[in-house]
Amino acid sequence: MTMRFWPSARRDRAPMASGLARRNHRLTLRTRVGLVLTGLAASLLLVLGGLWLHGTRNSIHEEVEAASRVSEQWLKVVVGDLHALPASQRSERLLGVARAIGRIRANELEVHSPDGSLLYVSPAPTYKAGRAAPAWFARLLSADLPVRTMSVGEFRLSLRPDDSRAVLDAWDELLALAGWALALLVCLFVAACGALARALRPLDQIMRALDRTGRGRFDTRLPQFATPELGRISRAFNGMADRLSAAVDENVRLDTEREVAERMQAGLQAERQVIARELHDELAQGITAVRALAGAIVQRTPDEPALHIPAQSIVAVTGEMQDGVRNILHRLRPPVGSSLVVALERHLGNWRLQHPEIELLTHLAIADRPVADDLAATVLRCVQEGLTNVARHAAASRVELHLFREAGWLHLSLADNGRGQVEKSTNAGCGLGLTGMAERIAAIGGHLRLSGPLGQGFCIDVRLPDVHIHHLQEEFA
Repeated sequence: MTMRFWPSARRDRAPMASGLARRNHRLTLRTRVGLVLTGLAASLLLVLGGLWLHGTRNSIHEEVEAASRVSEQWLKVVVGDLHALPASQRSERLLGVARAIGRIRANELEVHSPDGSLLYVSPAPTYKAGRAAPAWFARLLSADLPVRTMSVGEFRLSLRPDDSRAVLDAWDELLALAGWALALLVCLFVAACGALARALRPLDQIMRALDRTGRGRFDTRLPQFATPELGRISRAFNGMADRLSAAVDENVRLDTEREVAERMQAGLQAERQVIARELHDELAQGITAVRALAGAIVQRTPDEPALHIPAQSIVAVTGEMQDGVRNILHRLRPPVGSSLVVALERHLGNWRLQHPEIELLTHLAIADRPVADDLAATVLRCVQEGLTNVARHAAASRVELHLFREAGWLHLSLADNGRGQVEKSTNAGCGLGLTGMAERIAAIGGHLRLSGPLGQGFCIDVRLPDVHIHHLQEEFA
């Protein structure tokens, strides 16, 4: 016969299996270990129970066999003198003796007439009357013993072995043993769970320490446990916590030093800009005026050597002074546009070293034509901010950077394959970096576009007007 399992039955069994798995998963370690120990003890008790059943079966067999032999010999002695009686008196005397004997232990006495009919059967046992062991248990312990017969004239006596009382005694004994075994298993389970709870109590401390460390409490330490294995865990955790705390302190120190350096650099840059403006507005304007006056004198006194020659010297000296001031201004405010590619490649190289797990692909195609200083600074800041966001929030494995010129515009594209755009509430940076980027781009007339569906990457597209603005250079051109 072929059995078919319908899909609905398979679907019904799947939730049951998953439910059992969830319940097993919710069991604590001490409960599971206690169940294992109790299961092993129960298995041992089952083996011992099997051995007990085997020994009890042999004992019942020997007991009934011995009782049958003794009963046969005793019965032969009792009915031995009946052979001498006449046949007419033998039947009545035999039945009288059988009724007087009653039931012989572990045997049923039957009297059969010459024609084979049953004349007498011994009464039912009075020991534990009305009770019987379960049939399956009786089949396990019952033994096939032969029926013993003897003849008294034409009559036949049968001794039929009956081990039902012995089997019932064994069943009662088994019930008592099972009750004690069950109580023992319950006590073993409770004792095992209690001992394991006491032995595994340090694990709660370890879990709390791990939770505190996960929440940023790097000063958490574990005590030295007496158990060697837990002691090793304690030493390993404390060592890890020490190294982690040292690393965090080092990162904080580096961040502080970097912030101080950035602030100092910003202050120096601001001071340089102020000095550059002062040089440009005060000194450069005066030099330009002196050179203009000297040039006018040169043009108006070609026939007066006493004025013409000193005026030419003044023009030459003021020209040298203008060149010197221009060089000073260039050192105070170096143009970024002429070295934008170099600055980008330097920054990208450092970023690759800091994030080797992220593949960075670049395509820089802005030819050799310089870029305006403010435009170059905006491009560099956008690239820095975009790569910082990728490293912090994108969870990406690849980033592509494209920079090229097209139709009077400078195009910048930064795309990754990360998690895409997320809500501001889940963004650690709160969007301030992108907001500052948008303000910087708008300040020079550019356009910013952000795109990136959730889970499909994120892309920053920047378009800036490619205009040459070199204020300081034009002033001294």
